[in-house]
Amino acid sequence: MKILSADQTHAADQATIKTDRISSLDLMERAATALADWLMNRLSPSEAGEAHVLCGPGNNGGDGLVLARLLHLAGYAVRVWLLPADKRSADCQANLDRLPANIPQAEVAEDALPTLPDGTLVVDALFGTGLSRPLEGVAAALVRHLHKAKARVLAVDIPSGLFTDAPQPADSVIVRAYHTVSFELPKLAFLLPHNAEYVGQWHLVPIGLDAKFLAKAKVEHYFVDAAFVAGKLPRRAMFSHKGMYGHALLLAGSNGKMGACVLATRACLRSGVGLLTVRTPGIGYDVLQTTAPEAMALVDPNQDHLTELPALKSYDAVGMGPGMGQEDATRVVLEQLLREAGEQQLALVLDADALNLLGTHRELLDLLPPDTVLTPHPKEFERLTEPARDDYHRLELLRNFCQKYRCYCVLKGAYTCLGTPDGPLYFNSTGSPGMASGGSGDALTGVLTALRAQSKHLSPLDACLLSIYAHGRAGTLAAEALGEASSLAHDLIEKLGLAFQELTAPEEW
Repeated sequence: MKILSADQTHAADQATIKTDRISSLDLMERAATALADWLMNRLSPSEAGEAHVLCGPGNNGGDGLVLARLLHLAGYAVRVWLLPADKRSADCQANLDRLPANIPQAEVAEDALPTLPDGTLVVDALFGTGLSRPLEGVAAALVRHLHKAKARVLAVDIPSGLFTDAPQPADSVIVRAYHTVSFELPKLAFLLPHNAEYVGQWHLVPIGLDAKFLAKAKVEHYFVDAAFVAGKLPRRAMFSHKGMYGHALLLAGSNGKMGACVLATRACLRSGVGLLTVRTPGIGYDVLQTTAPEAMALVDPNQDHLTELPALKSYDAVGMGPGMGQEDATRVVLEQLLREAGEQQLALVLDADALNLLGTHRELLDLLPPDTVLTPHPKEFERLTEPARDDYHRLELLRNFCQKYRCYCVLKGAYTCLGTPDGPLYFNSTGSPGMASGGSGDALTGVLTALRAQSKHLSPLDACLLSIYAHGRAGTLAAEALGEASSLAHDLIEKLGLAFQELTAPEEW
């Protein structure tokens, strides 16, 4: 699913109007009807109570006026509040003229703000994606007033005051919505951490935007939903054998951190790798043989941490980092791995302490083989680059980092973002707050290592997209079964099979 810029969103509207041979007023009616259907399917007239629809002077306000009319015709109690304006957009004015006379309406002023009892349903249709400057004057006063109310706020397309795809000026006044209903495609702003308090839960309603325009639109950001990755995992042939699905090597574990090694190992095994060897310190041998008998244990001479790199010629992919520690001898192993993997064109996945060592010794970044996968959380990514000024700057750093080092970088978060060597960024749609617990990242390393080992069947990009999506989907399935607060990383790992089942290509006739 493509993520359009504000300008592209406007262009998509215009293309739809031209292709469908409709007026802009018709498209507004179509969008507001989809919004009204969404709202009426969630709240009955009695549950909604009196809906207060706040309308600005532009097309977002026009959407709100159509919604008010449709709700009124369906038997909902509605009251309209208008921002004062010398001029309204043509479609907004047309729908203001269409508003039934028996819908109460009033103009907002700083000394005449709406009274909003607790629980009131408020529809924010003040400003949409075309906004390019912070709210001020009466609009800002109204939004501050809304902040103080204990209302149920629904934002139309985007919360008013929130920029679609640009950093927010300091102290911007922005509507805080419980729900945001957007048209057809997500906005980049919805996927960034600092905007979560404004967007709330966001939803998409289809409005029939021109498919040819969307197909041709060149974008820098994608939203990875089920349709994007469905069928990308090849089905296994009847006469499959373990040699067809890659031999992976995991370098993981140290004294006191063997749990991370075990989680990465079990996730790798659950993700379809043909063979798995785990290089672990001596202290981990019994642990590994007991908890993951399907994996082969290759013991390091040192009892507590990794000190030697085994020969790599037998492996298709190497994952390194979970629970590994940052001993100097382990840093030497990392450097040797980077050099030899580059020479042998091995797929690499680096996580946790491997990333911490790279952050401390940035000169090693120049040794990264092409298509290496790194899996930092935001703090680890900051150590690899620099502190970000804001969420948009972090995305810029991510894009530049991946292009400079020709690598894939999985920036973990609620909407994990995959940076690619070619520039596009991919935001993942799956996951659950239940994954915010120790070991979830180790599981992801195992999944990625397994799929990168299957390079005969999957490109680096598809391996990354499938891994991130399946990992998040498994986390959701675990949370559905056990609750978000009680889900653990090993629960996620046990759900990986179901997640991959959903992504496997259908049987061919």
